Amino acid sequence: MTIEITSKAAEYEYQYQGSTLTHTYSYLTVPLLSMLTEKAKSGARVLDLGCGNGSLSHIIAQQGYEVVGVEESASGIAIASQNFPDCQFIQASIYDSPKPELLNAFDIIIAVEVIEHLFYPKELVRLARKCLKPGGHLILTTPYHGYLKNLILALSGKMDSHFSVLWDGGHIKFFSVKTLTELLETEAYTDIRFKFAGRLPYLWKSMLCCASVARK
Repeated sequence: MTIEITSKAAEYEYQYQGSTLTHTYSYLTVPLLSMLTEKAKSGARVLDLGCGNGSLSHIIAQQGYEVVGVEESASGIAIASQNFPDCQFIQASIYDSPKPELLNAFDIIIAVEVIEHLFYPKELVRLARKCLKPGGHLILTTPYHGYLKNLILALSGKMDSHFSVLWDGGHIKFFSVKTLTELLETEAYTDIRFKFAGRLPYLWKSMLCCASVARK
């Protein structure tokens, strides 16, 4: 039996209400920009996968990078295009085949708090490989999950609220350092490195991961 869900895609599309940064960026922006400057000089081309309302793309562009944002939500693209003319925005799904002009075209690809929302996270990683130049870098951020953090959540009685099933459009994949590393290694990424952000050590809110593709 086949279940048809595409006809309801528009009904369940995430609706952006404004052009401001979400609270997540209060602790992610500084380490993310630090990773960017470690891997690429001003003027490098950056692809922001799942760019939302374009607010982070704009901040990156202000650092001197050439930024293209890809977002599935029509409202996100409309807000981004209207408010941030210093970036280019494209409405597309991460699951779509990339437009020819995006192939092998970017020094850095970022996906900030996106991969945990995907049924098929490998597709994001594979898309990034197609769009990166040889020797380019993928930077992912996603909520941090580790044994100690999950143990404390369980003992404190906060496990149900943390892994809430009542958040429509919420997180459906929960990565640790080990599982995100395994995902990237299966797609032939190398030089995988992590930073962490938010809260106390080993109770971090998010982790930032940088990985590289081989030079030809």
